[in-house]
Amino acid sequence: MPPRMRILNFGHPLTPAHLAQLSAVLAPISGDLPEPLTEQDVLSIQVQLDPQMPFADQVSQLVDEVELSPEGWQTTPLVVNLPGLAAAVALVLAELHGRMGYFPAVLRLRAVAGSVPVQYEVAEILNLQSVRDAARR
Repeated sequence: MPPRMRILNFGHPLTPAHLAQLSAVLAPISGDLPEPLTEQDVLSIQVQLDPQMPFADQVSQLVDEVELSPEGWQTTPLVVNLPGLAAAVALVLAELHGRMGYFPAVLRLRAVAGSVPVQYEVAEILNLQSVRDAARR
């Protein structure tokens, strides 16, 4: 049996509604979601970077919290919810690419139009590796 899809959440908390939306989006493209995603499929990593210290080491330590083996990094299907800080995003992507050997799929959330207070919904999954491969042509 292939490893279960995991969500690496470096951003805001994901709600049960987000997981249901994500399951619906992923099912036709992943083929390995016999059951909807649950909170147990989400690994939340709190991103609190010390602006007085170099970010690269801090981000590497955050990614270490995922606790995947070298084989696990290359075989576990992952979707990443990136942090909000641009410099942290760049470092998370570099760190993940180094461990995985390819760019991860990334979750994009968007504000629900007219929601008060602002609520977010799953907009799409960005296949960064496909974008990279297309840019190489």
